[in-house]
Amino acid sequence: MSGDVQLPLTGGCACGAVRFEVTAPLGPATYCHCKRCQRRTGTAASAQARVEPDALRFLAGEDLVRTWKPEKGFEKRFCGECGSALFSADGDTGVIATVRLGAIDGDPGVRPGLRQFVAYAAPWEPIPDDGLPRYPESRPKP
Repeated sequence: MSGDVQLPLTGGCACGAVRFEVTAPLGPATYCHCKRCQRRTGTAASAQARVEPDALRFLAGEDLVRTWKPEKGFEKRFCGECGSALFSADGDTGVIATVRLGAIDGDPGVRPGLRQFVAYAAPWEPIPDDGLPRYPESRPKP
């Protein structure tokens, strides 16, 4: 986390109905280029960072957060009013595991460190030559 980022981080959806804060530094951040993320966000890749369990607290609109439970993978959480993609949660526990970097109000203090599912990258937006490690499927588990 960069030195000028102050905790808690705050964030929310596009319409402002959902507001939250993150009380611990965000963990590793990634870009995901899978088709699910492309369709869910309408972009070529989704940028997200890990959030520690219990480090995310809702300030407003928790009751407006909706969940899409895909057949495989993490649950996707979004604002039921404006549709903003906000979080992913562990499908077994329901605990929020990642936050979308675009939902953070200011500098999240982390930068994506890798690109995963690049085998499915959008043909209409080339992946930049940014030096980040690239994985055709999911990144290797530590």
